[in-house]
Amino acid sequence: MADTTTGKVLVDPKCYGANGTPHDLFRRLRAESPVHWCEMERIESFWAITKHEDIRYISSHPELFINEPGINPRLKNDPIEDQTTFRVVIGTDGTEHRDLRKVAMPHLTPRALATAEVTMRESAKLLVDELAKDGGEGETDLAMDLAVRHPLRVLCRTLGIPEDQEETIRDLSNRIFAPEDDELGGGSSREDFAQLGQDFIKLFMPIIADRRANPTDDLASVIANGKIRGEALGPIETLGYFLIIFSAGHDTTKNSLAGGLRALIENPDEFSKVKNDLSKSADCVEEIVRWTTAVNYMKRTATRDVEVNGQMIREGEAAMMFYASANRDESVFEDPYTFNVDRKPNRHLGFGHGEHFCMGAHFARRSQIAIIEELARRVEHWEIIGEPEWISSSFVVGLKHLPVRYRIRKSS
Repeated sequence: MADTTTGKVLVDPKCYGANGTPHDLFRRLRAESPVHWCEMERIESFWAITKHEDIRYISSHPELFINEPGINPRLKNDPIEDQTTFRVVIGTDGTEHRDLRKVAMPHLTPRALATAEVTMRESAKLLVDELAKDGGEGETDLAMDLAVRHPLRVLCRTLGIPEDQEETIRDLSNRIFAPEDDELGGGSSREDFAQLGQDFIKLFMPIIADRRANPTDDLASVIANGKIRGEALGPIETLGYFLIIFSAGHDTTKNSLAGGLRALIENPDEFSKVKNDLSKSADCVEEIVRWTTAVNYMKRTATRDVEVNGQMIREGEAAMMFYASANRDESVFEDPYTFNVDRKPNRHLGFGHGEHFCMGAHFARRSQIAIIEELARRVEHWEIIGEPEWISSSFVVGLKHLPVRYRIRKSS
């Protein structure tokens, strides 16, 4: 009998909104059926890949498993799957993928991020300063008031977006990654996505035109004036680059931060390690990325019949790599359900693996380090005072509300 329930739990946004990441199900699948066929009704059926080793194998063989048909399951008989004509680097393969990566990668290396890191530190300080007003004590929603605003502010500066348009960016980001969340999303109909595309073009085309006429040394200029083999990027590639940088860079980092802050509050001994030694902040962020795994899955499509862990995946079938499961794999991580700042080694797949490894990984790490260190220097007390709430999203997963009471010292 076909399994019609497992797949729903794995990819239905409403299930995540109600219960968060399904770690109990992942644990059972790793033990009993690590390459599991999920028969679906509305979207294409798929193989659920839940073991760390199997995900590394698929990611290491781009000739066998490709991105081109899409990184999300396609809807059956529904034109909404063609919701955008933007060409994004994450949806390409082979030579095209490598050429597109080369456009921005030199600007995203650790050495090249010195200027961006200044912005990250300034943003972290300003946001924590806001919390420290009025005597340094109060209540706030750390997800909405800190985790969302910090990466948003940093990315807006990096992409040349005026401060008065930050809220527009925030709205677009929510509509892209949480269309089915009643609070955050803008709807998931064909018309909703068409309007989203138009709003995106309206925001970024003036920035692209300005950077082409008046180039600077920022990332926005790098993308707007990008070339592949001497030829300028076309409009769909240029817009696609802005789309992936701002949307993926914002949503993944803010979800990682929100879940990471919750983990630090709920594990005060681990937070104390960072407070007592700020050099542990980088290791803390690696554990946050493993623990939260903001990008829950990526889809690949088999180019031929391939056997993975004893199961034959046929040509054209979808393989869904669940990174959140891999990052709790008992065969790789000791005590995987324990948040441990000192975890070594930490072979998490939170940024993917192989040639599609996240382009912005260094950027995301440094952005989170900046805010974690600022909090470690200044938080005297914090506690969760209400039930955290999850976003109704199965692709980029995280908290949308984290109510806390805090006491924070003013900046010295």
